[in-house]
Amino acid sequence: MALHIVLPVLCLTVAVAHGLSIDFRADLNHPYAGRSSLSTGDVIIHAARASKARAARINARLARVLGNLSAADVPVAPLSDQGHSLTVGIGTPPQPRTLIVDTGSDLIWTQCSMLSRRTRTAASASRQREPLYEPRRSSSFAYLPCSDRLCQEGQFSYKNCARNNRCMYDELYGSAEAGGVLASETFTFGVNAKVSLPLGFGCGALSAGDLVGASGLMGLSPGIMSLVSQLSVPRFSYCLTPFAERKTSPLLFGAMADLRRYRTTGTVQTTSILRNPAMETAYYYVPLVGLSLGTKRLDVPATSLGMIKPDGSGGTIVDSGSTMSYLEETAFRAVKKAVVEAVRLPVANGTDEDYDDYELCFALPTGVAMEAVKTPPLVLHFDGGAAMTLPRDNYFQEPRAGLMCLAVGTSPDGFGVSIIGNVQQQNMHVLFDVRNQKFSFAPTKCDDI
Repeated sequence: MALHIVLPVLCLTVAVAHGLSIDFRADLNHPYAGRSSLSTGDVIIHAARASKARAARINARLARVLGNLSAADVPVAPLSDQGHSLTVGIGTPPQPRTLIVDTGSDLIWTQCSMLSRRTRTAASASRQREPLYEPRRSSSFAYLPCSDRLCQEGQFSYKNCARNNRCMYDELYGSAEAGGVLASETFTFGVNAKVSLPLGFGCGALSAGDLVGASGLMGLSPGIMSLVSQLSVPRFSYCLTPFAERKTSPLLFGAMADLRRYRTTGTVQTTSILRNPAMETAYYYVPLVGLSLGTKRLDVPATSLGMIKPDGSGGTIVDSGSTMSYLEETAFRAVKKAVVEAVRLPVANGTDEDYDDYELCFALPTGVAMEAVKTPPLVLHFDGGAAMTLPRDNYFQEPRAGLMCLAVGTSPDGFGVSIIGNVQQQNMHVLFDVRNQKFSFAPTKCDDI
C-alpha cells in the first residue's frame, strides 16, 4: 500500500557519528483526507478499485523488469489514490511540494517546470494542485552526469545519455509513465525544525496516468535511488491508523523507529526480509509460510506464498500502497473456503459496482452492521515462528450498509506475487530493519504513538 498524506508536522533530528545518522518522524495523512465529499463507503469502494489496479501494476512491473513474461494490460488508476504523502521543501530557497510515499518505488521525483510541450501537457493531465517545481529558482539545483552512480545503476524502463551528458530516463508504473532528467537538489524536511539534505532525484513529468493533486513520489524501497538507500537510513517504521477513520499515521526513521520504544497491545515479533534472486528488488519481500483462520491451519503449501522462484516470480511483499491484500490463487481459494464456512452468512450475489472489486461478500441481516458480526482472526505465519494476527476489521470491509466483503483477493494472473496491504497493517506498527534485513511488527494503537 503506498501511503497518501500531507505532512502537517515533521520533526527531524540529524546527528553525525561515523557518518550521517538521520532520525525523524513524519505524520502521514490518510489517502483520502482531502476528499471530504466521499463517504466512508465511497472511500472503501474507491480504494478497493485502486488497490486492484496497483496489484496489476506490481505484477506487470516485475514481469517487465525480468523480461520472462509479457506485461499484461493494466487497469488505469491514479498513482496517488492509495498513497500517503508528505510535504518537503525542494531547492534553495525551499519550494514546498507534496510527494507520495511508496515502499514499492525507489526513484524520488517531482514534476518540474521545463519548457518542453511534453511537460506542460503532463502537468495538465496530472491535475496537481501545487505549482510545478522551478529548477531556475533554486541555487542548489544541478544535473547529474551520466557517470553518476544513480544513473549507472538505477533501474529505469529506459535511459538515454546522448544529450549534454545528462541522464534522461523514463519510468513505467504499469498504466502510468514518468520521464525526466536526473539531478541533485537540497530537500528540506521539517516545519518547526528544518534540516536540509542533498538527494538525487528525477526532475520531469508524468506523461501518462494521474497523481490526483500530488506533485511526485518519494521512494522508500530497497533500490539504490530511494531515500532510505541514498541516506543510508538503517531502519524505518510506520503505524497506520484504521482506514475508515481518515486520521494521520506516524512514519519514523532511524533511532525513532523502535517498536519497543512505544506502547504496544501485543508482542513484538520478527522475521526476515528476503531478496529476489533474479533482480535488484524494488520491494520488501517477507517469508510468509502459512495461513490460519482462528485455530485452523489452512492447507496452503509454503512454497505458494513465501518462496521466490529462481526466475524471480512468486513470493510475498509488504506494500505501503495497496489497500487490500492479494494471495496466490491456491492460498486465496483456501482462505475463501474457510471464511465461508466460518462466517455462516449468505454469500452476496450482486451485479452492481459495489461487488466489482471484491471476490467474496456476505449479505448482512437487515439493520445489522459489520461490527456486530463475530469472525475468527486471520493469522499470517512467517518463517521463524512470527505470526501476524488480524482481527475482523483487518481483513473485512463494509463498503455499504448490508454488505461485508473480504479485503483479500487473488493475485493477478502472471507473476504470482502475494501482497500484504494497508488494511491488514492498520493498528500494526511495522518496522523495516534495512541494515539487518529484518521485518518486525507489533499490534499497536497507532493514535498513541
